[in-house]
Amino acid sequence: MNDLSPTGCTNAPVLRERGQHEVFCGLTGIIWLHRKMQDAFFLVVGSRTCAHLLQSAAGVMIFAEPRFGTAILEEGDLAGLKDANDELDREVARLLDRRPDIKQLFLVGSCPSEVIKLDLARAAERLTDIHAPHVRVLNYSGSGIETTFTQGEDACLASMVPGLPATDAHNLLLVGALPDVVEDQARDLLDRIGLPQVSVLPAPRADGAPSVGPNTRYALLQPFLGDTSAALDRRGATRIDAPFPFGEEGTTLWLKAVAAAFGIAPEVVDRVTEAPRARARKAVAAAAETLSGKRITFLPDSQLELSLARFLTRECGMEAVEVGTPFLHGPIMAPELALLPGGARLSEGQDVDKQLDRVRADRPDITVCGLGLANPLEREGLTTKWAIELVFSPVHFYEQAGDLAGLFARPLRRKAILSGAPSLRCSSNMPGSGAEPRRVP
Repeated sequence: MNDLSPTGCTNAPVLRERGQHEVFCGLTGIIWLHRKMQDAFFLVVGSRTCAHLLQSAAGVMIFAEPRFGTAILEEGDLAGLKDANDELDREVARLLDRRPDIKQLFLVGSCPSEVIKLDLARAAERLTDIHAPHVRVLNYSGSGIETTFTQGEDACLASMVPGLPATDAHNLLLVGALPDVVEDQARDLLDRIGLPQVSVLPAPRADGAPSVGPNTRYALLQPFLGDTSAALDRRGATRIDAPFPFGEEGTTLWLKAVAAAFGIAPEVVDRVTEAPRARARKAVAAAAETLSGKRITFLPDSQLELSLARFLTRECGMEAVEVGTPFLHGPIMAPELALLPGGARLSEGQDVDKQLDRVRADRPDITVCGLGLANPLEREGLTTKWAIELVFSPVHFYEQAGDLAGLFARPLRRKAILSGAPSLRCSSNMPGSGAEPRRVP
């Protein structure tokens, strides 16, 4: 199955929808980015609602001191009655005085600048002048009006690219945030293939930022990094076209594409990866027993949808009914489209009511969607999978291939168990009612 011939869904029509959408906002990316960059701080300029979202979604313990916070805008700020720039300068000064370990400070807008009455790009330039060289201040938008939740990472990394050091060296750059253990696996595979000098964006610390120049070749680790890719292109770097490293096939093709960009033969990749490929195939096969022949629909949420659909159809034997994605980046997704079996309905963007009508008509075995849509669909008897779990779970490269397949197999196994098991129901749920539970056939 290691064929990149232009077939599949390359020329398939795409249904483009621009209606009501239901996704988390780009602020959500802070939850994994603040753990990845050890000397960075994310200051969200927004409302109390934004503060509550981050606090609850991140699950911060009471004694933790995370690397994010919220500069809360009050009514006077939003009405333009106060000089929000003066207030922001004061809060940043207080933050940096308290946290001298901060080397990169991201000002993250929770809404467009016309709503929050602040030009955060100019504010970042001004604050960099004030606090340089100790701290570099950057900005990006995490607004739910402008971004879906994975695009927060894209906007963050894109904001870093113009300030990366320049180089003329021939170097490899991996782009995208992965759990440390998965990143280590990728580095180990590349080292054994013959590419020991690998840098990653984002780097753990500001002083380890990767260098970029006309001889840089970069490989994306996440499908949602279109703006970051464009920023690297403007710096003269060249993207390595490849499917994304999900599953045994995707990982192998990704590694071969990277190797080819540096003149390393595919036979070297085959020899180095023989054992992990076998482990991945065995692990995926266990889940494929449940997934094979099942029909799946992806509602647009994370931009992982095309890559995951390719993995599930080609390696797990599933049938893709509809594959929806918030934005279909043609050049980046071309290798995935070539491999995705024909027949799937492709859609870009979202119109919630229309898409839900199609789900109800199609009745797929499993629907991948956001949290806000999962419970209503479950109530209607449709099995769902939370899209956000696929972003927070380690799912890249060989050692996680079985876990990735298992994330889709578990809801189907759970449904099968529950549908065949007797349930208990009480005639009254009042304490002390004395009601005996009766078995429902």
